[in-house]
Amino acid sequence: MIRPCRRGFKVGPLVADDRAGAERVLIALVVAAGAGNVFLDVPEPNAAAVMLAQSLGLVPIFETARMYTGPLRPMRLDRVFGVTTFELG
Repeated sequence: MIRPCRRGFKVGPLVADDRAGAERVLIALVVAAGAGNVFLDVPEPNAAAVMLAQSLGLVPIFETARMYTGPLRPMRLDRVFGVTTFELG
């Protein structure tokens, strides 16, 4: 999904089986949105997601940390190339 935000567009969630699939979806979303800044919140533990963002010229503008109470639910971070949104928690 790509949606307007304060300055440009925000992508997320971006979930794919591999980097190639994520790249195809991301490029299609950016083309569909047209001109403007594009923001993608990449989970740092997914090295393929970080490399994808870097290969497209995206640079970090801020960092966040996830914090949990209680046990962590199992996640397949290797498939998450862009998180849904930090605004939803």
